[in-house]
Amino acid sequence: MSEKELGERESSLLKPEPHHRACVDRGMGSIVSQLENNHGAAVLAYCFSSISMTVVNKYVVSGSSWNLNFLYLAIQAVICTAAIMVMKQMNLIPNLAALESGKAKKWLPVSVFFVGMIYTSTKSLQFLSVPVYTIFKNLTIIVIAYGEVLWFGGNVTPLLLLSFGFMVLSSVVAAWADIQAALNGVGHSVETAAAISTLNAGYAWMGLNVFCTAAYVLGTRKFITSLNFKDWDTMFYNNLLSLPILIICSLVTEDWSSANLARNFPVESRNNLMIGMIYSGLGAIFISYSSAWCIRKTSSTTYSFVGYLNKLPLAISGIVFFDAPVTFGSVSGILLGFFSGLIYGYGKMKQREQSGQVLPTSRPAMSASSQSQKDASNS
Repeated sequence: MSEKELGERESSLLKPEPHHRACVDRGMGSIVSQLENNHGAAVLAYCFSSISMTVVNKYVVSGSSWNLNFLYLAIQAVICTAAIMVMKQMNLIPNLAALESGKAKKWLPVSVFFVGMIYTSTKSLQFLSVPVYTIFKNLTIIVIAYGEVLWFGGNVTPLLLLSFGFMVLSSVVAAWADIQAALNGVGHSVETAAAISTLNAGYAWMGLNVFCTAAYVLGTRKFITSLNFKDWDTMFYNNLLSLPILIICSLVTEDWSSANLARNFPVESRNNLMIGMIYSGLGAIFISYSSAWCIRKTSSTTYSFVGYLNKLPLAISGIVFFDAPVTFGSVSGILLGFFSGLIYGYGKMKQREQSGQVLPTSRPAMSASSQSQKDASNS
């Protein structure tokens, strides 16, 4: 037998038979189909995506010398915009709205609040623990609710008012527990003053974040209908229009010197930080898909309640990954915030039943940071 014939025989032996390949393809297709139709998998994917985004953002901004928040958000916007453009080229997003100057001018004020929202979100996470951040995000719901009363003719039912009371109470309890932990955790007056100053800065950024988030959500509601934007259009315009703002703010307010970059990206954690930034940029895509998947395979009501129930594991993740203090006050604040979310979810469901409305099947998609903190607020 010649070498050529021997090679052809070996090739034919190594090459799988067509029917074998077809069986493998059918088997893989069956597994994917079963996973796609699994209700539990849809819920877990949504929970994992929202929790992981908050954890990753907290990890990136928690470095002892971190001071490049605008740069971080600009990197997120670049990655998210590039991912959307690639998906458009692959026909995964066939009807993405083109960038038009008229639409961009109308959407620009929303993008400004969008930048304010995601920046103050990262600053809040930088100074506050994940459980406290999650609890205080509930206050955004209250501001948005009364904003809807003023500008869109909404109303606040007694059940919603009760949930608002518990939200405020949980925030007070969480803040008190946080301050007590800071006072008891350090022994020197100078260190105590520094710890309290850090918390005060976190609460100030959190207050600004509540305002910016409410302004962004209400502004989105006002303009998204008039511009006929869909989820991907909103995400595309937000990230693209915010990119020059973020870059300019970073160049003007942040130190790009090699020494400062080395402090922000130390050698021992540089690779992990870069992986976290890439994940956070792509995370908005994952959250958008998993949200739609959860709604499609369960129901919009189930999706809404999963968002409120997700507050508990989100708060616990801060304790597990970042050693947030575990005290009676902090646990009480988490449980009160969780309970207030349940009351709010039930109250909204009853309100929709009375008005004959149904839950929306999608929410405005946005960038990685905004997605994670939006899930925390569930506004």
